[in-house]
Amino acid sequence: MSSLRLFISERKNEMRFFSTESALYRFVCKFASIIKLNFLWILFSLPIVTIGASTAAAFSVALKLAEDEEGYIFKGFLKGFKENWKQGTVLALITLVSVYAIYMDFQLFDVLEDNPIVFLICGMLLVAVAYTAIIYAWPLIARYENTLMKSMKNSLDIFRQYFGRSMLMTVVLLLEIFFFLFNTTTYFFAIVIGPGMIIYTISAFSRQVFTAIEKKNQSGG
Repeated sequence: MSSLRLFISERKNEMRFFSTESALYRFVCKFASIIKLNFLWILFSLPIVTIGASTAAAFSVALKLAEDEEGYIFKGFLKGFKENWKQGTVLALITLVSVYAIYMDFQLFDVLEDNPIVFLICGMLLVAVAYTAIIYAWPLIARYENTLMKSMKNSLDIFRQYFGRSMLMTVVLLLEIFFFLFNTTTYFFAIVIGPGMIIYTISAFSRQVFTAIEKKNQSGG
């Protein structure tokens, strides 16, 4: 009798493990959604000039994934693409110009005689300012209606006010990038899920911060 009870108990545990309410099932569904999101991001970014709109659309979907509001990935992506294409395109240009400016600064530091320390300092400052102004700007334009400049200013303020959480997000992003670029084998994962995973990571951290800010504003704090 005890053996029968043990068998029934084990079967129930197995059923719970593979049920739609189990952590494994939710993880698999989330992982599949991120792969779909990654595919859509690549597909809609192919003309290159649409990469900003595609990124903004991906963030609008990823924020919902982070809140467990998955819905229809394709439909949500198209909606985000149409609503945020203008700000997304401009923010992509700002991001590109910032990256190029940083690259040129470090190039000058490397090629000029005696490697002037001022270029190294300027480069590090440019990295810090550009990163903090842009990292939250993407999810902000995807979630709220605001001007792009205001969103970038809010990104700076959020990074400063939630510095510990923002630095943790930065560490996680660096670990993900390190993994995707580790060797030729992990390059495959970088293509299949890389951008989608990075966008989801930023969205998950941003969602927590946005929720905290919204609750604080509602309480009048």
